[in-house]
Amino acid sequence: MMMMPMPSRQSLRGLDWFIFFLADVQTGFGPFIAVYLTTQKWTQAQIGLVLSIGGVVGLIGQMPGGAIVDAARSERLVAALAVTTIAFAALCYAAWPIFPVVITAAVLHAAASCVLGPAIAAITLGLVGPVAMGERLGRNARFASLGNGVAAAVMGTAGYLISSRSVFLVTFALAIPALLALARIREEEVDASRCHGSVPREAPEAKATSVFSLMRQRPLLIFAGSVLLLQLANAAMLPLMAGVVTTRSSQWAPVLIAACIIVPQAIVALVSPSVGAKAQAWGRRPILLLGLAALTVRGVLFAVVHDPYLLVAVQIFDGVTAAVFSVMVPLIVADVAFGTGHFNLAQGIVGTATGIGASLSTVLAGYISDKFGSSVAFMSLACIAALGLALIALIMPETRRSAY
Repeated sequence: MMMMPMPSRQSLRGLDWFIFFLADVQTGFGPFIAVYLTTQKWTQAQIGLVLSIGGVVGLIGQMPGGAIVDAARSERLVAALAVTTIAFAALCYAAWPIFPVVITAAVLHAAASCVLGPAIAAITLGLVGPVAMGERLGRNARFASLGNGVAAAVMGTAGYLISSRSVFLVTFALAIPALLALARIREEEVDASRCHGSVPREAPEAKATSVFSLMRQRPLLIFAGSVLLLQLANAAMLPLMAGVVTTRSSQWAPVLIAACIIVPQAIVALVSPSVGAKAQAWGRRPILLLGLAALTVRGVLFAVVHDPYLLVAVQIFDGVTAAVFSVMVPLIVADVAFGTGHFNLAQGIVGTATGIGASLSTVLAGYISDKFGSSVAFMSLACIAALGLALIALIMPETRRSAY
């Protein structure tokens, strides 16, 4: 059995706060871009083009991003460069909101994000090892959720009191404490081989470390398919529900939609560490089934509940699903890919499935809603989630290992 690594309190705290401030940095993008560019007299077509280009780069960059992290000698350096790139992109948005600069900033942000996610998971694996990774990922999810909540409040306040441009200046400023927290993680405690999912071998084994062998692994392919179905069912639910709430209660719609975002974040912050611990005690499949069952129930309730205030309560199920998959995606990838040396490439494979599912979800749900109504759209999304549930229940093998 491989000896359990014992990282210092300084390194673990550094990872906590790096993830917290990184969530702050990442929150500066997304909806705020659309608001800001609208105030700069951009057309919706131009804004849509920028967001689409960023989305495409983010999708096609998942596997190359993972491969870059696998090839790197220092995941801390990769993470630092990615954060610096995102901060530079934020500064470009604020300083020069002209088309070529904004497109460049969108591409840089998307490309940096493709390596940042795998780098964080790799640093986590390198610090604590595969056995303790579940609980540590739960803690990561808690600090990310807290960071998202705090950042949304700070940036929303700055945008309201100062200007929408100030959101990106705040994003740039928050990159500084993120980098300082990253520097607190001791380089010597982040095992480089373990970061990539490598194990010591007496002699090279080409088959065990082959990329093609990894990409043919049945558990990885089944899990990627289930994640694709998860995103296909999940990504469109909140935007579709926001439209329903606006129709039924336009006066309170902004408050209700904000509550629908805050409630899942609170659930993630509360239960994510328990998800990691239970995944090690019970196994991975029961936790995955719980997350997909919560998504299925959420879709059904959105279809039948008509009170806009009760819809906020239904978002508790979104928190359960988010808590489960924020922990389980990197954890199961580590289970499957550990020993291959391509842990981060495997993350990229699952990340690509995530992006495809999310991209198709809004198009599919929007079409069904326009043709048959929102209730039918929600039931369709619930059926897709149920299909993912069946995939895990019937053919996904258990991936937990008790010893490495």
